[in-house]
Amino acid sequence: MIKFLDLHKINNRFSNEFKTSFEEGLNEAHFILGNNVKKFENEFASYCGTQYCIGTANGLDALSLILKAYIEIGKLKKGDKVIVPANTFIATILSVLHAGLEPVFVEPNADSYNLSAESVKPELNNDIKAVVIVHLYGQLADHISFKKIAEGNNLLLIEDAAQAHGAVCDVEGTKAGNLGHAAAFSFYPSKNLGALGDGGAVTTNDRELSETISLLRNYGSSVKYENEVIGYNSRLDDLQATFLRTKLKVLDSDNSKRRKIAQYYCDNIKNSKIKLPFYESSSNHVFYAFVVEVEDREAFISHLNLNNIEWLIHYPIPPHKQKALKRFSHLNLPITEQIHKRIISLPISPVMTDQEVDTVIKVVNAY
Repeated sequence: MIKFLDLHKINNRFSNEFKTSFEEGLNEAHFILGNNVKKFENEFASYCGTQYCIGTANGLDALSLILKAYIEIGKLKKGDKVIVPANTFIATILSVLHAGLEPVFVEPNADSYNLSAESVKPELNNDIKAVVIVHLYGQLADHISFKKIAEGNNLLLIEDAAQAHGAVCDVEGTKAGNLGHAAAFSFYPSKNLGALGDGGAVTTNDRELSETISLLRNYGSSVKYENEVIGYNSRLDDLQATFLRTKLKVLDSDNSKRRKIAQYYCDNIKNSKIKLPFYESSSNHVFYAFVVEVEDREAFISHLNLNNIEWLIHYPIPPHKQKALKRFSHLNLPITEQIHKRIISLPISPVMTDQEVDTVIKVVNAY
């Protein structure tokens, strides 16, 4: 069996460091907002090229707290409309709703799967106050075009970078997390930079936003038992911060391995029934997922199962068709719905062997 993602093998590389970190944390006994959280925040901010990083409990909270903080400081107000990609994980939409804002669904580019600047322009009006771009599957959205849109229309530009740790814009040399006004990351265990539990972070160059999010994540408090605003409990765990600090050191090399495998897939999968992902051999993609399209997905799944190849679908149901978001079910989003019917993710990870990669190619080509 070729695993879709062998988390044991990925994390076992750091077994000794993790055990040492655990013992040190146990002895230090500073489990909430301890020194390792601050060290990781500094290191991840430096890695992304931003001035600030604020650790949160998870990626959904990171994105929600950005929006809630903008409301707190008066740059957004409840009921404002926020453009979001129709093709995304539901957390992107939930963050907007949790903040009391209204999502405006816009179709993606059919090849990159990311939000299209050309599709956004007709949706702009005085009610739109922000745009959330998602770097879906690890590929940077067209942030350069969106920066121009944001500047020309006085909009906040927010990155959902939950799947794009370390993705680099070759034109500017800047990383995901430093491409808009603020960015949200998830450290869910399957992510390119994954914790051994849940975790998230916000990166930004906006001091006021950073300070407000720091308050909000900790009950609205900067001094113990003194609460300045109505806050939440959403803090990155100190032990998870130690694990992330260890794994951050190899993130670039892991991403390089993912790109190498992806390029090899693109060069060697030769099957007219399979549509390969859009990839220009640049560093703007870190391949959190290697997503292909196939017309008869169920038949393809049966073929993979028969040949012991694990797979996943990112994602089988578009957000506007989820029961939780039934008030949006009337929307006409044919590109999004077509994508969700056809996509399937093949195994990709920094610990795959050459033999495993060749086997996946052989099986896919035999379909």
